[in-house]
Amino acid sequence: MFKPLTILLLLLMISGGWLLLRPRLSASSKEAVSLRVEKIRQAVMPRLQTELDAKNLQPGSPIFIRIFKEEKILELWIEKMEGGRFELFKSYPICTFSGTLGPKLSEGDKQAPEGFYFVPPTRMNPNSRFHLSFNLGYPNTYERSQGRTGSFLMVHGNCVSIGCYAMGDRQIEEIYLLADAALKGGQPFFRVHCFPFQMNADRLKKESGKQWHPFWINLKQGYDHFEKHKRPPNVSSSQTGYLFSDS
Repeated sequence: MFKPLTILLLLLMISGGWLLLRPRLSASSKEAVSLRVEKIRQAVMPRLQTELDAKNLQPGSPIFIRIFKEEKILELWIEKMEGGRFELFKSYPICTFSGTLGPKLSEGDKQAPEGFYFVPPTRMNPNSRFHLSFNLGYPNTYERSQGRTGSFLMVHGNCVSIGCYAMGDRQIEEIYLLADAALKGGQPFFRVHCFPFQMNADRLKKESGKQWHPFWINLKQGYDHFEKHKRPPNVSSSQTGYLFSDS
């Protein structure tokens, strides 16, 4: 017979998030985590600062992230000091994700999510077993209204995934440091928009008649809002889908 603790660990392994749980840390452990992140910052920020300077962007400015499954690309945008519009800083290759095109529906289906998420400081995990990570906050309000379930859906390093978006370690270091700087610079949370593919009309037309075509049309409204304004929209929801307004 399995002991209760063994059963719990097995369930967490199935969920895909078991290695990313954030345990309570002792004072010495917190210091070790802080030193670990600081070591990464010292190694990475000089190179990153040079790249930011070339685009007249600043660490600590608000950020915005878009993810495209089909292209396996994570875009990191940074708000410019003049005008408040966001500029693409860099497109990072996604090392791997599990599942296929289409939203995540239930715990254990191994699908990477599609939708609109936000990450406050409490969802940042510098102590992740997958190098560094942040939790997307799946299921969001709309997904909960549809009865969708799941937990510990992350963007992280270590290039291994069971429902998460996995980056290479060098890539997640840059993304994490810029996200951390933005949150410490006053951004209360950063938005992460996850799409099945680049949401242009021709690509979406190829999915006409397929199961998720109406859902993807709704996602495209959020995509188009950002493309027009270069500011991520405020996202709310109803029983029928996502709703978008100016941020």
